Amino acid sequence: MLTYIIIGITVIISFLCFNNHNLFMKLAFIPYRTIKCKEWYRIVSHGFVHADIMHLVVNMFTFWSFGLYIEKAFQYLGFGLGSYIALYFGGMITASLHDLIKRRKDPSFVSIGASGAVSAVLFSFIFFEPWGKILLFAIIPIPGIVFGILYLAYCQYMEKKAGDNINHNAHFYGAIYGFIFPILLHPSLIHVFLKQIMNF
Repeated sequence: MLTYIIIGITVIISFLCFNNHNLFMKLAFIPYRTIKCKEWYRIVSHGFVHADIMHLVVNMFTFWSFGLYIEKAFQYLGFGLGSYIALYFGGMITASLHDLIKRRKDPSFVSIGASGAVSAVLFSFIFFEPWGKILLFAIIPIPGIVFGILYLAYCQYMEKKAGDNINHNAHFYGAIYGFIFPILLHPSLIHVFLKQIMNF
């Protein structure tokens, strides 16, 4: 399955970057260099790089938890693997656009990780299964739609507060992209979501 392939590649590249700072900086998302040096590949390559093992494990475990479901759902709906790739990497790219513009003159800004892409996959799951259970703090089971609202509010709050070295904007915009992506594929799916919401 494609989910496992993406996880495998991400794990390999992340481990290579743990001990190779030059490679880390070559692949990281640095808006200043992306635009000034036209290194556009960074908008995608940064998603294969992580700060440490915990960062990698959290992202890949979350991706695995929801990615397998979405991959199968897309195949069932006849969207194919191309749509799944567009969801994952589209989420990664969309999550980078805000900082690409806002931080384009800041050579010190560096962002890494697959969080934008993973958030996109997670929120596509919420779209299809709004009442499906998601573990808050990895302990408390709550409906996906409730988790989604709390997640978006938390991202906005923490982005304004700042100071924790986490790119909350990437999480937020990746999540929004993932939620609307199924509608972009097939607008009638909005009725599926509304029907799910009404069947509380």
